[in-house]
Amino acid sequence: MIQQSAKAVVMIRPCRFYPNPETASDNAFQREIAAADADDISKAAQAEFDEAVELLRGAGVTVHVFDDTVSPEKPDAVFPNNWFSTHPDGRVALYPMYSPTRRHERRRDVIDELGKIYRISALVDYSSYEQRGLHLEGTGSLVLDYVNRIAYVSLSKRSDRALVERFCQDFNFEPVFFESVGDDGRLIYHTNVMMCLGSEFALVGLDMIADAAQRETVRRRLEASGKKVIELKRDQIANFAGNALELRSDSEKLLVLSSRAAEALTVEQRDEIERHARLLPLALPTIELAGGSARCMLAAIHLPKLDET
Repeated sequence: MIQQSAKAVVMIRPCRFYPNPETASDNAFQREIAAADADDISKAAQAEFDEAVELLRGAGVTVHVFDDTVSPEKPDAVFPNNWFSTHPDGRVALYPMYSPTRRHERRRDVIDELGKIYRISALVDYSSYEQRGLHLEGTGSLVLDYVNRIAYVSLSKRSDRALVERFCQDFNFEPVFFESVGDDGRLIYHTNVMMCLGSEFALVGLDMIADAAQRETVRRRLEASGKKVIELKRDQIANFAGNALELRSDSEKLLVLSSRAAEALTVEQRDEIERHARLLPLALPTIELAGGSARCMLAAIHLPKLDET
């Protein structure tokens, strides 16, 4: 039976971490750092990463950790959800990345190692679209409802409409397109910073969708698919409250998010979420300087295990 939440994730331990200058032009969540601070920033990110892995494993989530490779430098390697996704039928998709430095993050050795534990039936590689200037950044661009087969997509230069339609045709999803806009007037760069789907609820910054018809379509589709819609305000989105991921252990569902995101939620929102999943906050202040948070760090594994019939 297909479920919305996964029990396992891939995480990439950063080697040389810093906010990527190539991604700053459209990522309003990103912050600059002084070059002299880079070594300390990398060490702090590694410590946050290690603590996050420990907390996830302590909560009963299987975490497959891979070390980032030293060369070339990949400042965003800690965010693997953008370059690959896995699916219950055994397929793995590889994605075309907007930033040239991020294209080095795609690693066949990671997929090969997963193939020793999980059944991989095919590799669907969209990365060649980079040569045509077209991009689709995995489950940053695509917020997927696996049960109801809906792909929610906030369009941007990192989420090309034609590529979304190709993905949806290949993987049997129905696309729901919209545009979401930040306070600075720029398009939101990734759907997963303003939207999270749990099994029974959705966190979404509806007021960031400027077009009223698109906004109502998103709300209606979420409610029709059985989700309790929990609306996030702009300041909550700015604090990464939308960048969360529902996972599960053998005994419970978990909503993984950063400590900053959890603190941005109201008491009423926390209560509503906890009717469906236990909050699992991770302290990620350094990693969030790069413009991504907890969800971006987690590449969910929806593949069947080799020993499953």
